Amino acid sequence: MPTGKVRFYDAEKGFGFIVTDEGGDVYVRASVLPPGVGTLKPGQRVEFGVADGRRGEQALSLTLIEAPESLSKAQRKSTEQLTIITEDLIKLLDSMGSKYRRGQYPDSKQAEKVAHMLRGFAAELEL
Repeated sequence: MPTGKVRFYDAEKGFGFIVTDEGGDVYVRASVLPPGVGTLKPGQRVEFGVADGRRGEQALSLTLIEAPESLSKAQRKSTEQLTIITEDLIKLLDSMGSKYRRGQYPDSKQAEKVAHMLRGFAAELEL
């Protein structure tokens, strides 16, 4: 069976293209994806069967060989950096909690800053 890498895949439209190890493009439809797989990521290695279609080669069946490393995981901060960020967030959230206990809301600028920091921290937690 030929192998290659996913060049492009649009889950909404249900199709994409694989670049074979020999260099050609193969069209792939959502219907040939393995059970439980809803999308393909660029760079993902796959093995597939091929048939000639009206517009060129098409994948008949598809097997995932390996998934590419996630971008968030590749760009993840070190554990030392995350320790500092976590401790700073705890202090910041604790001070906000004290304001809430006194019946006060944080000003909009502080709330926006905390929300931005929490979204950034959440991105670091993704695998």
